[in-house]
Amino acid sequence: MDGQDWSGEIAGPKQALGQHLIPLEPQFRERVWGGQRLRASNPPIGEAWIAYEESVVATGPLAGRKLADLAAEHGATLLGASVYGRYGRRFPLLAKLLDCADWLSVQVHPNDEQARRMVGPGEFGKTEAWFFLEAAADARILLGVRPGTNPVELAAAIREGRVAEVAEKVPVRSHQAVLIPAGTLHALGPGLFLYEIQQESDTTYRAYDWGRPQSAGRKLHIEESVEVTTTDTPPEPTTPVVEGATGTADAVDCPYFDLDLAGVGATPLALDTGGRSFHIVTAIEGAAEIQTGAETVRLAQFETALVAGATGAYRISAVESSATLLRASVPV
Repeated sequence: MDGQDWSGEIAGPKQALGQHLIPLEPQFRERVWGGQRLRASNPPIGEAWIAYEESVVATGPLAGRKLADLAAEHGATLLGASVYGRYGRRFPLLAKLLDCADWLSVQVHPNDEQARRMVGPGEFGKTEAWFFLEAAADARILLGVRPGTNPVELAAAIREGRVAEVAEKVPVRSHQAVLIPAGTLHALGPGLFLYEIQQESDTTYRAYDWGRPQSAGRKLHIEESVEVTTTDTPPEPTTPVVEGATGTADAVDCPYFDLDLAGVGATPLALDTGGRSFHIVTAIEGAAEIQTGAETVRLAQFETALVAGATGAYRISAVESSATLLRASVPV
């Protein structure tokens, strides 16, 4: 997980993928709670899906191809040997940017066993994590339930439309990270712009939606929420700090993904997939350049590239004086 200063030449085998640094096109989603930071739009844009199985390669020899198809064709070369051994040819993560101008619905997600039982064979549960890029001074989230709430009280609150009364309200700040294990009641509040990394699942059970009218695409899932919501205390938000101008710091670690905060100053940052897992790299402050062998990809702020699992060593340089990035991978 730790980065180091760059020295020497980048080495390592390159297999027949044709492209190992893979810039990805964002896919925008309209949401009733969205804002204007991702793209000016009416209806507003709430989400940009920046890396997942249906992501399309933006440039290079693989331009126009989807990650799902590349994973099916190239297996461990794209995904990494450990990811391939664990998930086969399936791309297992989903990364997003979210712009919250209003409260999102109060949600909960199933774990892997519940997803297979309640949704279908082969389905993933949904553990996720947030990294707050910008947070208003009074920004809050709902995270878990108030201490002392028992399962019977929680079930009654969900069924009676009172779940916001038992949810724990937590203030958050810019550059904090928080892990939301499956089964945790949660909601994002207004004034937040964030990065989200999660298992590759879109199974969301809405326990409460602040009185918004239900529609075909926005229903409440009361009994499902009752079944999967726990009273377990989730981890508290943390603030990762990179020591020095160039280096990395752990933001989130869990069985499904690791998320690092990376800083790059005058000295490039040396990283390595080890052949084990792909890396998802997103520039969050400044612009950066990723390089391995003869390949180079430049990322402007909020742009994302996938570093294929078979890449091995690569380095990240700041285009100007400094850059800050997030890097997600699968634990190996």
